[in-house]
Amino acid sequence: MYWLNQHLLSLVIFVPAIGAGLILMLPAQRSGAIKRVALVASLVTFALSYFLFSGFRANAAFQFIEKVAWIPGYGISYHVGIDGISLLLVMLTTFIAPVTILSAFDSIKKRVKGFMIAMLLLETGMLGVFAALDLFLFYIFWEAMLIPMYLIIGIWGGERRLYAAIKFVLFTMFGSLLMLVAILAIYREGYLALGQYTTDYLKLLTVDLGARAQIWMFLAFALSFAIKVPLFPFHTWLPDAHVEAPTPGSVILAGVLLKLGGYGFLRFCIPMFPGATTLFTPLVVALAVIGIIYGALVAMVQTDMKKLVAYSSVSHLGFVMLGMFALSLQSVSGSVLQMVNHGLSTGALFLLVGFIYQRTHTREIAAYGGLASVMPGFAVVFIVVTLSSIGLPGLNGFVGEFLIIVGSFQTQPAGAIIAVLGVVLSAVYLLWLVHRVFFGEPGKVVSSGTGSDPEQLLDLTSREWSIVLPVLALIILLGVYPKPFLNRIEPAVDNLVHTYQETLLPESAEQLKAERLIADQELEWVKDH
Repeated sequence: MYWLNQHLLSLVIFVPAIGAGLILMLPAQRSGAIKRVALVASLVTFALSYFLFSGFRANAAFQFIEKVAWIPGYGISYHVGIDGISLLLVMLTTFIAPVTILSAFDSIKKRVKGFMIAMLLLETGMLGVFAALDLFLFYIFWEAMLIPMYLIIGIWGGERRLYAAIKFVLFTMFGSLLMLVAILAIYREGYLALGQYTTDYLKLLTVDLGARAQIWMFLAFALSFAIKVPLFPFHTWLPDAHVEAPTPGSVILAGVLLKLGGYGFLRFCIPMFPGATTLFTPLVVALAVIGIIYGALVAMVQTDMKKLVAYSSVSHLGFVMLGMFALSLQSVSGSVLQMVNHGLSTGALFLLVGFIYQRTHTREIAAYGGLASVMPGFAVVFIVVTLSSIGLPGLNGFVGEFLIIVGSFQTQPAGAIIAVLGVVLSAVYLLWLVHRVFFGEPGKVVSSGTGSDPEQLLDLTSREWSIVLPVLALIILLGVYPKPFLNRIEPAVDNLVHTYQETLLPESAEQLKAERLIADQELEWVKDH
């Protein structure tokens, strides 16, 4: 048991890779066994991550730390650990992974072995990014996860899969190379300041970088993370990747991969380059607000359900970036929680679009109408998930958006006011989608054509219910009782925000303490109510 506690985080990271190794030894013809091994590996990972969640102490320190010298001559180590920010994203990853793998049981028909290996390796890469406390290790995991995602889109995607996969890699690789240059520059600055070569994140946090160095390093890191978010105008790869990816690929892309950029801003850009963060905050806030409105307006004119949901991600993740760079306790806490909420709600929407596409082989909104009369269970689930994405009180989306808007009013009032319009627009395009697909006059899918075969419009199967019910349960839990999650987020966010503020404004320490007390009281009220 002692060994398990000491290496629990590493087990969470590498159990999926171990599962991929087991699948590699199975013959490709045994697709049933391959699927079961992949599902068991992802479920074991989720079970282990629950022990991280239950054993996590609500404070600002990194926990479950493991550090082993890896390339000692260059100061590189295997150094992992989590705080409240990374804990929630690790939990999101381990929860989404088995849901995604189970959804692939029916939708992936060819090269099942390769697909399951790619999914499990992708999970290990994402978990490694959230846990890495060494810049070199972080970069290795960051780059490693691109390969399986490229394969998932390029092999199992739609007709334009190669175009989408290459575009995805070119965008992300360009940003990653600039980030590598910045890591090497920080490595050098660390040696000049500390007298030793190191890529240890916690040690490099203490290095006082000059104003000019901060600006260039911030830009290099921020471009890589902005592409991954994706922040307007670096979003153009996303609709193509979502539309061409298979349903499980879209779910994991929306559910987890898009959160890596937001996490990067919180973990690296803001704490390591506070001066540059202040300089670029107006620009990032402006781009976030533009993304909120632009994504919503473009989503309104889409004729393809999957593309509509893809552009809704651009809009919703604009809220995440606004809250992050508003840099108040409430807004940043809401931003972290909203990343989790978006992963659940948008991931579920992609799942549901995939379910209906398997039956009808069309995603055109105009082909539907009156679907609620033949698939009532599917309609109920779709509407609940849609309402959660809009931010209906009582469902998960409301808590995060509320905290972001309230917190942003304190420091970025103009951005917060415009963001409220984004909430209204999201209700417009999502409720309009629900009306056109489920109500009104029956479309050709229901009344004729593919819909004339009753077998194609059966309601949700038992396997599909087993996929969506856990997601629905978590959507409701986060909406009704977010306190256990916010309790774990708050200390890390509190430390981040106030370290940033006191670094830049040391003469305002007393005022900051008073504001901190008020912010803590407001956040407690949200958690309790």
